[in-house]
Amino acid sequence: MTKNPGSSFHPKKKSEIAGIPTNVVVGVVAAALALWFLLANLERVRIQFWVFTVTAPLWIALAATLLIGAVLGWVMKGRRGSR
Repeated sequence: MTKNPGSSFHPKKKSEIAGIPTNVVVGVVAAALALWFLLANLERVRIQFWVFTVTAPLWIALAATLLIGAVLGWVMKGRRGSR
């Protein structure tokens, strides 16, 4: 019986940077950049909703937007995996 080199089982190798999984490195870098961006925007701004207006530090609005985006991404990732 001859061996077919294309049929041998090779487990998928995960990419790493200095022994740390790439997704962890990307997550930490993205979190650090988001934190830097939040801390660079400390001034107070007026935020107008449909009916009312609030005055708050810009970093709060940015953090809320980041949190909502992360939750939506997590929900959509879960929906994609269950198909």
